[in-house]
Amino acid sequence: MSITTSIRLPDSLRLELETAAQQLHRGKNWIIAEAIRIYLKSLRNPSLEVEAKRQSMLVSQKDDSDTFLEDIADTKAW
Repeated sequence: MSITTSIRLPDSLRLELETAAQQLHRGKNWIIAEAIRIYLKSLRNPSLEVEAKRQSMLVSQKDDSDTFLEDIADTKAW
């Protein structure tokens, strides 16, 4: 079952949505629903989002192209 709802988007966001829909060959509805699913999931488990950002920052600070992610990943909190 699904419902229809309407939202107001700023022009800049509407244009980004339309561009993404064309590039992904997906409907705008699919993109909006997926974004809401991802956002709501992050609300249920914010610690995973924080950890992902932290790990991303650690990796972005490294510039060793021969280093594997497993070698530099911080797994102390696991």
